[in-house]
Amino acid sequence: MTPLDQIITVLAGLGAGIATSSIGVASLVSFPILLALGIAPVTANSSNTVALVPAGLTGALGYRRELRGRLSLAAAVMTVSGAAAVAGALLLLRLPPDVFATLVPWLILFACLLVAVQPRISAWLRSRRPERTDDARASMTPPLAAGTAACGVYGGYFGAGQGVVMIAVLSLGLDLPLPVVSALRTLAVLASNIVATIVFVFLAPLDWQIVALLASGSIVGGYLGALIGRMLPTAVFRGLIVAAGLAVAIGYWL
Repeated sequence: MTPLDQIITVLAGLGAGIATSSIGVASLVSFPILLALGIAPVTANSSNTVALVPAGLTGALGYRRELRGRLSLAAAVMTVSGAAAVAGALLLLRLPPDVFATLVPWLILFACLLVAVQPRISAWLRSRRPERTDDARASMTPPLAAGTAACGVYGGYFGAGQGVVMIAVLSLGLDLPLPVVSALRTLAVLASNIVATIVFVFLAPLDWQIVALLASGSIVGGYLGALIGRMLPTAVFRGLIVAAGLAVAIGYWL
């Protein structure tokens, strides 16, 4: 890599770190840049996943205020997402990349739709429950576990848009403020990335120079993204999530 390529890769890691903690679409920044630099798709995907682990760690640190008092829920989300990511990581190494690449934009578009209509769906679900003040959904349920597991498989295989999907699943499954949902999303993505990293280190093609450069930028970006995600108004945050997801989906067709 030339010195300019190295600088671009570090900046890609910074942008991806900000995106993964705030909007949830890190691949919108880093993955296309790696492809533009001539990195093979599978190598770019696996190296990108490994490099974004530091962003998840600093992002979780930035969201520590939202996670207070919710450690059991956070642990459940991380456990389910991480365990399911094993299957996704192994699928990446066993199936042709074109199989999932065809489905990725459609899955992201569906996730964007869920995020956009989530307030109406949540209101409808609340209207169907008895009028009580003590039944707010704030713990892991079987449907939420199933959705989290599906996102874990998705993230382990090809993480583009995983954060958008997790926002949709967690928003539909929990009655919690969006910043808290975003914090839980960050942990879910972190867990799947950690587990996928363990698999990739032993079985996948990795470019360790790319990993180091991306990670150096993502460490700072992850923490900054958490601060941005906390300060954004809910409506603006939701709109950015949908816009970012649409951009990723359209990018796959271009």
